[in-house]
Amino acid sequence: MDSLINAAGRALAAGDPLAALNLVALREDPPALALRGIAMAQLGELARAKALLQRAVKAFGANEPLSRARCVVAEAEVALAVRDLGWPVKALEAARQILQEHGDGANAAHARYLQIRRLLLIGELDQAETLLTELDPAALPATLRAAHELMNAGIALRRVQARKARAALQHAQHAAQLAGIEALTAEVEHALHVLDAPCARLFSGGQWQPITLAQVETLFASPTLVIDACRYNVRGAGMTVTLATRPVLFSLARALAEAWPGDVSRAELVARAFGLRLDDQSQRARLRVEIGRLRSVLQGLAGICATPRGFTLVAADVAVLALPVEDRHAALLALLADGEAWSSSALAVALGCSQRQVQRELEVLAANERVQAFGIGRTRRWMTPPVPGFATILLLPVSLGNG
Repeated sequence: MDSLINAAGRALAAGDPLAALNLVALREDPPALALRGIAMAQLGELARAKALLQRAVKAFGANEPLSRARCVVAEAEVALAVRDLGWPVKALEAARQILQEHGDGANAAHARYLQIRRLLLIGELDQAETLLTELDPAALPATLRAAHELMNAGIALRRVQARKARAALQHAQHAAQLAGIEALTAEVEHALHVLDAPCARLFSGGQWQPITLAQVETLFASPTLVIDACRYNVRGAGMTVTLATRPVLFSLARALAEAWPGDVSRAELVARAFGLRLDDQSQRARLRVEIGRLRSVLQGLAGICATPRGFTLVAADVAVLALPVEDRHAALLALLADGEAWSSSALAVALGCSQRQVQRELEVLAANERVQAFGIGRTRRWMTPPVPGFATILLLPVSLGNG
């Protein structure tokens, strides 16, 4: 490898893409194409970066597996930046194994971090944590140590572990400062800002108030019975009852919690749970059945007593945790609020639903001017600004097994 390629590589490692481009901008050999692609990616020209990296992969040929693998990892990073979650993950794993076999531990670790970031985006926290524990960041460069701690923080944030997330981000901040890369430092600072911003609303004592992730963590550790409308479960006494697949029961639980310590009339409960008016005995019977089911699932957490006009929740202390924005599109908006351009297919992968369903929701949001689209056909991407004044940690997708 010649001196210009070496110098360009050092410039990219230091976070100076313009210096790297000055050295290799006019060259068309495979190493120069790869470096140009990485430089364009750092500058935000992702479409151009993707094209250059694909050219580099073809130009290296089968006789240079190590160089090809490095290009594949760079291409995967570009795909992740444009939220192309359909990018072939097997290709990235194959490239990682080649890098590991050829002794390129740093790039192999970088490939692993890309896999973990993708798992975080789609809410697969257990898999992400398993892969992360396999890596020892002590022997890695400062940039990758910062990435490691950012992944730790990302997992902790989604698991509502604010103290653990803050510790990880402080370690990431130190590593980023050692690396001396401004973009990496800015990413860590943004994560710290998100950690300190309100992420939900709490209903307690008859009023709503914004609440940070640290306050949510403290709330979950307290003996308070928490009706969690962010993850659709009920928490208390060290137990968690998931009602994500039982919306009627959750609606009843939330209605009772918002009225606590008072009661809720049967007519209001029927309206909240079934969307109907209390007109006949069949609806009263249906309500009694659902209240009985709710009593059963809340056994050990709280009781439900009948009153002359309805029902009341029996617990020492009750609070309702709700989304910052009460909206059926909340999870979709949370993904878009990261400021990146998403395709409808990537959103479908992250949310675990069909692409057509996502497209319908996007069309509704676009008609109300809540999201914007650019491009046509397969190149169409969607964006929206963040929810003003709120972080969106609790809205992000998390597999039910990870809640």
